Amino acid sequence: MLPKFPPHRRRLAVLAGALALVLTLAALATEAAHAQSYAVIHSFAGGADGASPMGGLTFDHAGNLYGLANFGGNAGQNCGAGGCGLVYKLTKRNSVWVSTSLYNFNGGNDGANPGTANVVFGPDGAMYGSTYYGGGACRGNGCGTVFKLQPPATFCRSVSCPWTETIIHRFDGGDGAGPVGAVLFDTDGNLDGATNSGSLNNGGVVYQLNGGGWQDLILFHPYGYPGSSVSADHAENLYGTTFNGGTNSFGSIYQLTQSGLGWMESDLYDFTNGADGSYPVAGVIFDEAGNLYGATGTGGARNGGTVFKLTNSNGSWSYSLLYSLQGPNNSNVITGPVGNLVMDAAGNLYGTTLQDGAFGFGAVFKLSPANGSWTYTALHDFTGGSDGGYPYSNLVFDSSGNIYGTASDGGAWGLGVAFEIAP
Repeated sequence: MLPKFPPHRRRLAVLAGALALVLTLAALATEAAHAQSYAVIHSFAGGADGASPMGGLTFDHAGNLYGLANFGGNAGQNCGAGGCGLVYKLTKRNSVWVSTSLYNFNGGNDGANPGTANVVFGPDGAMYGSTYYGGGACRGNGCGTVFKLQPPATFCRSVSCPWTETIIHRFDGGDGAGPVGAVLFDTDGNLDGATNSGSLNNGGVVYQLNGGGWQDLILFHPYGYPGSSVSADHAENLYGTTFNGGTNSFGSIYQLTQSGLGWMESDLYDFTNGADGSYPVAGVIFDEAGNLYGATGTGGARNGGTVFKLTNSNGSWSYSLLYSLQGPNNSNVITGPVGNLVMDAAGNLYGTTLQDGAFGFGAVFKLSPANGSWTYTALHDFTGGSDGGYPYSNLVFDSSGNIYGTASDGGAWGLGVAFEIAP
């Protein structure tokens, strides 16, 4: 039986179309809280302003933030009145963050509903991302797209200057469906990523789009559903997680190594639904030593998911449990991290949890290593009110150490927020 997510206005069908998504909230134990300076920098109002941000934020060199709203924008084909989603920019002006819509998805060939995707800036300076639906191929609402956005070629005097979208790939179901997470550029200018479904193995697909003409190459058919995109080591081997699958059907961590003209897959770890956790939605990240860090959405000693480390010793990977997160009595509920973790220069780990925290609406947390153990600090526990709730987001830092992310619900209009936490 697969775990459950809260069905906030259809948004979780975007995360895993194959999953039965049912709201199951439970009373959660309170973690030790540590007061931080938390501030909402934007409350999404729907319509032209966007709604339900599920992905995280991305900085440009000027300190502006960019992200994707899962709803809002145009009420296009197959999207309904809630809109097909949009790309937005947050600019700080005299200590106030101002939101601007850069592009509204229409739900047809150009894509719809970005889901948990993030935008990234490519080596050409353009912005790249994906939509979970749209594209005009495959199922009724489309199998998703990978797109490129560029600013207007000439100076624009308007308050709102739409950017130009170019679709570089439309998924057709045979090559994957429902791209998740952020796309990843390799040193040759190719784009690597993962889809949640559309595999020959009834799972997802790891794909590569050739930078020369954006031709699609399937690298791997996982026996499971990826919930996030892939990461790369210094040798450009690719790593990722599957939400289910693996030997025990509770999820796995895989490695893809280029071998000749193809790619060879290695199964690094299969979750057991014991103390190690189960159902990893988040992907994995690296430290400077080449160790992997990640999180599971549920399971562990307290049913709230786990934070773990995989250590590489001469090609052999060993699992270490760093922390077991607090969750409900029902271990079949996703309460833990959905977005990827992030590590600071001191080796501390940061992330968000979807539904736990002191009030059951998720949390922003920090894990600090000391004397062989890790200490949990709640940087903010969401209340589901004006401060937001249910964060799927990963986190980003600015040069001053401030933390930024999004929450998919709550805020002034109940449609999600972008937030800042000062150290």
